[in-house]
Amino acid sequence: MNATTQILPAAAAPIGHVPDYRLTRRGRVVVLFAGLFVVLAIGVVFAGVSLASEEPQPTETIQVLPGDTLWDISSDLSDDGDVRSMMRHIEQLNSLDTVSLTVGQRLEVPLG
Repeated sequence: MNATTQILPAAAAPIGHVPDYRLTRRGRVVVLFAGLFVVLAIGVVFAGVSLASEEPQPTETIQVLPGDTLWDISSDLSDDGDVRSMMRHIEQLNSLDTVSLTVGQRLEVPLG
């Protein structure tokens, strides 16, 4: 390094520097309400978006007969042979906690 070259420190604000502007109480309230308004506006925009991808599927009600199982009912209704998928669909339609059925129980099933 050359003896005449000097390294100068980078310009920085002194520690404890107070900015030239100050927010008054009224200004803080305005900023608060502006922020709340923005959050509310975003909420309204996203609340208007529908999460449903299609219209509800038409269903019919059937009554469980002696010897009926959810597998048998699902296999009769599934056109594409995907019995497990149909079972899950019937479970969701009827809010079933278990695959056990009782005689006389009414189930909503999709129309074929």
